[in-house]
Amino acid sequence: MDKLFKKIQALNLEYTDKPQPQLLVAMPNPYPDQDYQVQVVSPEFTALCPVNPGQPDFATVTIKYVPDKHIIEFKSLKLYLTSYRTVTIFYEASTNRILQDLVKALKPKSMEVVTDWNVRGGISTKVVSLYNKIKRPKGG
Repeated sequence: MDKLFKKIQALNLEYTDKPQPQLLVAMPNPYPDQDYQVQVVSPEFTALCPVNPGQPDFATVTIKYVPDKHIIEFKSLKLYLTSYRTVTIFYEASTNRILQDLVKALKPKSMEVVTDWNVRGGISTKVVSLYNKIKRPKGG
């Protein structure tokens, strides 16, 4: 566990034009035999608008997941989400990228990422991206 804590303490956010999934730290799930849902809400997500360069878009990000062997370390998640602050990206792309990066890091049983974007131009937008470890056959 000491190695894990040192990794967390050494996390360093650098503002670049790309998200930083290397900041995500997966920790052992203390209850791997119990199905339970974790819900994390980050009300201060910011990314840059691709249509109006330099203009920020603001959203609330809600992450719900059923862990398997790993859970997310919250400081690393905060830094990862903050890494979007200087990234120029569309709503749909950021939502799906967050889901993909978290699934890769945690390998959960299921996960849902919802971004609820502040009103811009009189339109509010909510994007939902889903992952389920159990693949269902098409047409069935």
